[in-house]
Amino acid sequence: MTTINPTFDTFITGYHQRLSDLFSSKQTQSRLGLQRQFPKEFMNDVLECKPLSVFIPEAYGGRGGDSAEALSMLEASSYHSLPLSLMMGINGALFLQPVANYASDATKSSIFKGVLEQRKMGGLMITEPGFGSDALRMQTSYHDEGQAYRVKGTKHWAGLTGEADYWLITARPQNEEGELGRDVSFFVHPSENGGIEVEEVFNNLGLYMLPYGRNQIDISVPDSHKLKPKTIGIKMMLDVLHRSRLQFPGMSTGFLGRLVDEGMTHCKERFVGGSSLFTYDQVKSRLSKLQSYFTASSAMAFFVSRHVPLSMDTSKMDLEANAVKSVSTDYMQAASQNLLQLVGAKGYRLDHIAGRAVVDSRPFQIFEGSNDILYQQITESVLKLMRGAKETNLYHFCAEHPLTNKVAEGLRQSLDFEVNPQMAQRKLVSLGQALGRLITMNMTVEMGAKGFASDSIQQTIHVMESEIKQILTGYHQAPVPVAVQDESYATMKGWRSFL
Repeated sequence: MTTINPTFDTFITGYHQRLSDLFSSKQTQSRLGLQRQFPKEFMNDVLECKPLSVFIPEAYGGRGGDSAEALSMLEASSYHSLPLSLMMGINGALFLQPVANYASDATKSSIFKGVLEQRKMGGLMITEPGFGSDALRMQTSYHDEGQAYRVKGTKHWAGLTGEADYWLITARPQNEEGELGRDVSFFVHPSENGGIEVEEVFNNLGLYMLPYGRNQIDISVPDSHKLKPKTIGIKMMLDVLHRSRLQFPGMSTGFLGRLVDEGMTHCKERFVGGSSLFTYDQVKSRLSKLQSYFTASSAMAFFVSRHVPLSMDTSKMDLEANAVKSVSTDYMQAASQNLLQLVGAKGYRLDHIAGRAVVDSRPFQIFEGSNDILYQQITESVLKLMRGAKETNLYHFCAEHPLTNKVAEGLRQSLDFEVNPQMAQRKLVSLGQALGRLITMNMTVEMGAKGFASDSIQQTIHVMESEIKQILTGYHQAPVPVAVQDESYATMKGWRSFL
């Protein structure tokens, strides 16, 4: 195996410098941001630094799969390019880490060698037309043919469609009557073996450099390339998805750090009415939010680095994973909108970082679990824990739970109410938004206790407290929504009829 420089500081400094050189000018950034897919020579230059080695165990020539190193690499990538960081994240969290944890030794050896020495990449296929959030009902099937498994189905919206050298493909077992079982299995398939036909390449709205599309699958996979769960396949899938969600702060922290830098530079250099934009109160408010989002994202990365090693089974970390993913991606989009407002008209262009940030960050709130669904699941997880603890008061629960106990007291007035376990779905989502931010604020306090800049910590706590209070006010006052089901909007008289 290729020897990797054991000093991470040297590794990450070199990677940062390589990306700085590759994205050396705004013209280069704009050109790459407007074209579909990264050029081959560009990706070769990136992969020459072996960024994916941070996801590979030392026994196979990698850096050891340390969470802090993986998140730092994603952070460095996203500072320069969010699509590049997502590409690294897909390779790492959705392909290399599942292989490291569940594949046979022979399969690991072959794949890790291909990634390190031949600059190969891998991706994951789960989502299907008609079965996105409802992934457990996927229709892609497999059956045992003796020497191998036959896997058939249709998958779409897999990042790196048509480009990945390896695929991790999910399927459900099919019996002789054609019925699909409830469990899910994962199969590793080298693209060079054929059997994956790209039927359509999508014109995705953002993230131009990542190809997406629809794939028809009809492959034969040997037993050695079927991942082996510790218990059942669904639990393995939860581990894969939770671990991936827990690594979103790597992507969000670098991205948010870049937006902070862009916003600060613009506001200090731009003068309106003879004064720098930086002197205006509303501008300072927006910049404060940008900085707070960055600090909160850093706290999430800090938490994951301390508590989630590669060897840990994350299948039961639904509360942490869903909070981290949903809040970090909400902050990515909120920060993008704030930067665009600060920059003004010139930011409303695809070749400007503000405009690009808005469209590139938006899908992060949708893929790997729509944030609305994840927020609902956060509330449902908390309600389950409260039932187990025989507790009905939200403050009393949060004051004792380790993910919220450091910040509950400061929000006692807002949290001190009896929770109705039969609340409407919209309230499940709203309460989940508040709880996700409460969990993130707890992580922020923990990072502050270790010495992170106290002024940034206090500023972030202030911003998040305000958000939580606002969300909970809406939660208590939310009226029953009424959606007209008939065609009255098409047939009713227009406003001019009443003039």
